[in-house]
Amino acid sequence: MEHSFTHHGQSKRLKNWARALANFGAGLGAALALSLAACGSSQENKAAASASPTQLAGSARPALWELSDEDTTIYLFGTVHMLKPGMEWFDGEVKAAFDRSDELVMEVVEPDPSKMNSIVTTLALNPNGPTITSRLTPEEKERYLKALADNGLPAATMDQLDPWMVAITLSVAPLQRLGYDQNIGVEKTLEQAARDAGKTVTGLETAEQQLGYFDTLPEQAQLVYLNTTVAELPKVESEFDQLLRNWAEGKPDALAEQMNASLEATPELAKLLLFDRNARWADWVAKRLEQPGTVFLAVGAGHLAGKNSVLDMLNQRKLAAKRLVTTEVAQK
Repeated sequence: MEHSFTHHGQSKRLKNWARALANFGAGLGAALALSLAACGSSQENKAAASASPTQLAGSARPALWELSDEDTTIYLFGTVHMLKPGMEWFDGEVKAAFDRSDELVMEVVEPDPSKMNSIVTTLALNPNGPTITSRLTPEEKERYLKALADNGLPAATMDQLDPWMVAITLSVAPLQRLGYDQNIGVEKTLEQAARDAGKTVTGLETAEQQLGYFDTLPEQAQLVYLNTTVAELPKVESEFDQLLRNWAEGKPDALAEQMNASLEATPELAKLLLFDRNARWADWVAKRLEQPGTVFLAVGAGHLAGKNSVLDMLNQRKLAAKRLVTTEVAQK
C-alpha cells in the first residue's frame, strides 16, 4: 500500500480520523478487544501491574439521571470499562436505583468466548491478506513491534489481524499492564449483579455492530489509526486517569469534553460513532417510556453529556431527565 499522500488535506483528514479513533475507539471496542489483549499478557505484564501506582481510591460518585412518567422509570448511568480494586462506586443512590430496576440495558452484552472468537475471526482476522508489518514503513514497523513487545502482545498473532483490531488491542493493553481490570469494570459488575438478582439483561447493540464500525473503515484510515495509537501510547495512563477522575467525581461535562472533543475535527466519525448512535438510543428511551417498568440503562459515559448526547436529544423531545447523584466524592 502507498503510504505517501499527494493531497495535504487528505493526509490531515486521515490523521484527524486516527486521533478521534485513538481517543474514542478504546471506549467503544475495549470490552470486546480485552480478551485478545489478555491472551497476549505475560508474567512481565502482571509484575508491571502490581508495581503500578494506584488509581483514585475511595467512594466515587458518578453521575446518575432519572427519567420517569406515571408508570415507567428509566435510570441513565454512564460507565467506564475498566477499574482497579479500591474504588467503591456501586453503592448509595446508584445501587438503590439498580435494585429498584427490573431490567439492565447496556450498550452491548458481551457474547460468550466461543461466539466472540467467531465474531473476531469473521471481522478482524486476515490470514491470507498482506500482514500489518508488510504495510508499514521501516520506521513505523520498528515503533509498532516495540509497542507490541512492551505490552506483551505476540507479533505473529497481531500480524494476522486487521489494523483496526490491533489498534484497539494496543489501546487497552497498557491499562491491563497497569492493573486495570475489565472484570471489575462497571459493565461486568452490573451484569453480574443483574444476573444474580434475576433481572433481564439486554444490549442496545450487538458485538458485530460495534466492531463493524471499525471494520468498515478504509484500509488506509486503519493504518493511520494504528500508527497514531502507537504514537499516543505514552499518554494512555495519564489520559485514562483523568477520564476516570472526571467519572468518579461526577463531572460528566468534563468527561464528555475529554472523550469526544477529538471527534469535532472529524464530523463523519462523530456522526457514525457518537451522534447517530445517541439518536438511536434516545429513540429507544422514548419508546421504552411507553411501557411500564423500571429500567437501569448503562452506556459509555461520553454518551450522556454535552451537545447531541442522549440526554440532550431527549431534552429536545421535551423529555428532561433529572440528576440524582451529587458531585461530592470522598477520597482516601
